[in-house]
Amino acid sequence: MAAKRGARSSQPRSNRGAPQRGTSKRSAQPRNAMSRNAPQRTAPQRDKGLGGEQVEGRQAVRELLIARSRKIREIWISNDIDKSDIIDDIVELAHASNVTVLDVPRRKLESQARSEAPQGVLAFATPLREADFDQLISTRDGNIPFLVAVDGVTDPGNLGALLRCCDGAGVSGVILPKHRAVHVTPTVAKTSAGAVEYVPMTVVSGLPNAITQMRSKGIWVVGLDDASDKTLFDLGNLASEPICMVLGAEGAGLSRLVRERCDMVVSIPMSGQVSSLNVSAAAALAVYEVARVRTRLGS
Repeated sequence: MAAKRGARSSQPRSNRGAPQRGTSKRSAQPRNAMSRNAPQRTAPQRDKGLGGEQVEGRQAVRELLIARSRKIREIWISNDIDKSDIIDDIVELAHASNVTVLDVPRRKLESQARSEAPQGVLAFATPLREADFDQLISTRDGNIPFLVAVDGVTDPGNLGALLRCCDGAGVSGVILPKHRAVHVTPTVAKTSAGAVEYVPMTVVSGLPNAITQMRSKGIWVVGLDDASDKTLFDLGNLASEPICMVLGAEGAGLSRLVRERCDMVVSIPMSGQVSSLNVSAAAALAVYEVARVRTRLGS
């Protein structure tokens, strides 16, 4: 049973009586207590890595605790939040990791939040660590890269949903351009339902140059574009090879330089009246088609 919350606002939740979850397969292991001083809200930092310092939403915060991939400074929970299993789980996992959990007034939490619906839970953590680009594109030691690159995707909801699909399909890495693209904001983390903790991501200075490097390493680069006569289902066994699927922003699609450097450009066949899908839906179809072929061929 989770420890009871204190009656006063902005007080640490008591560790007394909190169950120890050290033997649980999914629990976090104890580590040193983190700072109790939550950072002040500041404008989002651009072009400085992946981001991810502020995590909002119940599932996203829970996965942050389970993943144990980065330090968590503090967790805020609204002091009027309804009791639920996932809130109890967050409190138990935090106590097992010696992470401070504070009851705060909902108004204070929502003024700090940067997503539309933080669900009464917010965490402050160190930034996400970038994956090494050279390692992501390596085919050594039996690793067959299964990558996704995004071109000009600026909507955080779309990127978060895309990352959730990538995690489910077993994508080995996601490539984000440094400019003209959203990185990991609180909305991205929340929409991904915690997938940002598990999907390796790297930021590259220019996507066209990154594509050139991938091709030099034997990775097939396949762009998705509505105008292509070839379809996703024409990939065939190519999906079992080292591959990177490139998705453009909804409406604008792939930029000219990116499209020109792809080995192949395919579309998603549309049989209805609507002419296209948003980028997260397109990503779901693309990565699961690759996963289907790989499963069938045992790759």
